Amino acid sequence: MLLPGATIGVLGGGQLGRMLAMEARRMGYRVRAVDPDPDACAAPFAELVQARLDDVDAALELAAHCDVLTIETEHVPAAVLAQIETVREVHPNSALLGTVQDRLRQRQFLARHGLPQTGWAAVDDLAGLEAALVTVGRPAVLKTRTEGYDGKGQLRIGVGDDPAAAWAALGRAPAVLEAWVAFEREISVVLARGHGGELAVYPVAENEHRHHVLHITRAPARITPAVAHRARELGVAVAEALGHVGVMAVEMFLLANGELLVNEIAPRTHNSGHYTLGGCATSQFEQHLRAICGLPLGDVTLPKPALMLNLLGDLWTDGEPPLAPILAHPGARLHLYGKAPRPGRKVGHVLVLTDDLDAAQAWADGVVG
Repeated sequence: MLLPGATIGVLGGGQLGRMLAMEARRMGYRVRAVDPDPDACAAPFAELVQARLDDVDAALELAAHCDVLTIETEHVPAAVLAQIETVREVHPNSALLGTVQDRLRQRQFLARHGLPQTGWAAVDDLAGLEAALVTVGRPAVLKTRTEGYDGKGQLRIGVGDDPAAAWAALGRAPAVLEAWVAFEREISVVLARGHGGELAVYPVAENEHRHHVLHITRAPARITPAVAHRARELGVAVAEALGHVGVMAVEMFLLANGELLVNEIAPRTHNSGHYTLGGCATSQFEQHLRAICGLPLGDVTLPKPALMLNLLGDLWTDGEPPLAPILAHPGARLHLYGKAPRPGRKVGHVLVLTDDLDAAQAWADGVVG
C-alpha cells in the first residue's frame, strides 16, 4: 500500500495526466511526468521531464524517482513499459498495453475470450483488403492497427467505393477491416480493478460523437436495467481477462435488438468518465490512484444525473469562446486544460449536474452550436 507522500510517475502529460496529477496532489502524493511538450497540460501540477514517450532512458530515469508508474495515453510503446518493469511496478503492464494498443491484437483478444464484437479481418496489403471486404462485407471501416484516435487513421468503405483508393488514402499498413455497425447508442463502462481483483464499476454512460470526437456524455445512460447489467458484466470480463489494475474504459455499441458489441478498450482514465470528477464521490482519477497504490477503492455512487460537454478549440476560432454563459449556469462546472486552442482539439469540458438531462443537453447544444 502506497500512502500519500509517495511519488506517482506518469507517462504522458496531456489533459488526463493533468487531472490525475491534480487529484494526486490534492490527496498528498508527489507527481513526476514525462512528456515531449515543455508546456504540457500536466506541467503546472507535476515535476515534468521533457522527453519523447519512446525515450527508454528518460522513462527509466523517471522510474528511479517514483514508487509506482502509470500511463495517461496508450500510445506509450509497450517496449518502454517492459523496460520500466525491470525496476518498478507499472500499471497497466507491458503485456496488457501491447494487447490493447494494437487493434488486431485487441480483436484477437476479444475473440479468444468469447466477447461479442463486430466482424473483422486483418489487412496487410491491397489484395488482403479486397479479400477482407468479401469476408466482412460493406460498408466497413478500414483502420490502422496502431496510433489511431478520435477518428484518425480510419476511413469508411461504402458499397461503391474503390478499395485501391481507400488503401492509398489510409497511407500505411498493417490495418484491420471492421464491419460497419448500425448501432442504436454508443455506451461506455468505466471501472476500476484493484491488486486483489476488487472491482468498482461506475454507472454506464451514453456517448454522442461529432466528427469522430466525443461531444456529450450522459450518465446514467438511457438504457434498460438489463442492458446496463450486461454492459457491466462485459466491462468486468474484459478487465479480469486482461488482469488490469487501475481504471479502464470499455466502449460498446448497443444494437436495436438489445445486443452489445465491444468496440474499444482503453486501459486508463477516459474522456467518457469525466462526469465522475464532480459527479461521483470518487472521481475516476482518484480511483485510478487508489487502485495502482493498493488503497481501498472508493464510492462510485452518482447522486444526481450528469452531463459532460467537451469543449473544442473551434469555439475560439472567431474570438472569445462562450465561457460567460457557461459560468452563468448555476449547475455547470468548467474545466479547462491549459491547451492552446485549435480546431478539433479538446481544450476543456463542462459538467452539469441536473435532474433533467434532456434540458441540459439542449442547453449544451445551444452553447456550442
